Amino acid sequence: MTIRKGEEWGTAGPLPEGGIVVRSDAEARDVVERHRRVGLPVPALGLLGGDLCRTLGGTGDEARLHTDQARQVPVDLGAALLDGRLHWFVAHLVVRRSWWSGRIIAAMNAEFYGAWDVAPHSHPNDGRLDTFDVSLSLGDRWKARRRLRTGSHVPHPDIEERRVTAAQYELDAAMPVFLDGDDLGTVRRLSVRVEADALLCVV
Repeated sequence: MTIRKGEEWGTAGPLPEGGIVVRSDAEARDVVERHRRVGLPVPALGLLGGDLCRTLGGTGDEARLHTDQARQVPVDLGAALLDGRLHWFVAHLVVRRSWWSGRIIAAMNAEFYGAWDVAPHSHPNDGRLDTFDVSLSLGDRWKARRRLRTGSHVPHPDIEERRVTAAQYELDAAMPVFLDGDDLGTVRRLSVRVEADALLCVV
């Protein structure tokens, strides 16, 4: 069940038997993709690094994952249909040609993208993706970049920010798309949706 205001989230407990330890968002996504492709349940993920791990307050201590000091939390999963090809992401999807010009689209399940606090209101178990559709001037991009570390780049009139269960985009031309940091080539049409409570993560 997705998180509810005022209720405790997750439970104390170690990584369950059969769980897989991952050190990055890309590793976590690879585990999800491999299991989903063959119709198997995704095992619990012990997170040691990456933007989802940071969002969940992970410490990067592998020994902790196997003790009762660890915390098990249900987490949403992002699904992306890229020109008809289905993929998944644990932390974020980004469509961009350059950070400095052109349109940028992001769908965030995690709060962070590297050092940037891209989605300060995002929660990875609220049953929503935080989406951003950006068309900024070069000057405003410089200002936004300085504010990204603290999450103070939003609100902005040229950053369309939404919290959605699903969204669709059609681009004027094919653009590079990145899922959890992995380059998946270019895309012209994409749809994103959230799969609530799809993962069990341990930090």
